[in-house]
Amino acid sequence: MDTLVFLGTGDAMGVPRVYCSCETCTEAREQGENIRLRSSVLIDNGSDFLVIDCGPDWRRQMEAQGVRNMRRLLVTHAHFDHIGGLPEWADSCRWMGYKGQLYAPAEVIPIIERQYPWLRNQIEMIPCDEGIELDGWTIDTWKVNHGKNGYSYAFRLEKEGYVWVYCPDSISLGAEETRLMHGADLLVLGTSFYYEAAELSTRSVYDMTEAAELLQTVKPQKAIYTHMSHDVDMRKSYILPENVTLAETGMRIPLGSSEIS
Repeated sequence: MDTLVFLGTGDAMGVPRVYCSCETCTEAREQGENIRLRSSVLIDNGSDFLVIDCGPDWRRQMEAQGVRNMRRLLVTHAHFDHIGGLPEWADSCRWMGYKGQLYAPAEVIPIIERQYPWLRNQIEMIPCDEGIELDGWTIDTWKVNHGKNGYSYAFRLEKEGYVWVYCPDSISLGAEETRLMHGADLLVLGTSFYYEAAELSTRSVYDMTEAAELLQTVKPQKAIYTHMSHDVDMRKSYILPENVTLAETGMRIPLGSSEIS
């Protein structure tokens, strides 16, 4: 059975934020329960693995897992917190003597290439819009609304009847955008705040109160919230649906089971 590993669970700025002395950031500096690296996950099949997104904390995340080589990556979109680690990965590929494989929607690839024009020397960039299969997972991808930040993409992965969805950056999704989420065994969803009071047009990611309404519509068996800002304090108890868990760094989820460790 494959295992989902949470490498990072933070929003674009991570926790603690350098300038901030709020209770969450202070605790993160002193005790560390609230430390959050930029959001990323690893799918481990026991002999190899896939990673989704490669932010600026990539090196630290790989070291924490004891991983010395990464050959394959899926990218949700080309914002810095999701691609900032690509130069380090490319350098790793160069030293290890192989070419990495990066799978991303076709419109995302040119953005990555403009940002890091030398990456193609070490990384093959492969469009995944029409669906791909990796490690027995049938993977579909589609565009989702990212609010004031434009767009992102979500991934739906299915293997041996088990379906899970990864959607870290989205807000105010419509019927077509949620179509492939319905009835998933697991939905991993970005929720930057518990409740975000800012005007909707200025925002880019669901808060947890809005996410609860989304879950009532798409009805996953389990949901895990990730991409959390310093508004979320892991020491506190929040009113959440019974099937929701807040992601923690290093948390491991058997993909094919309802167990969470």
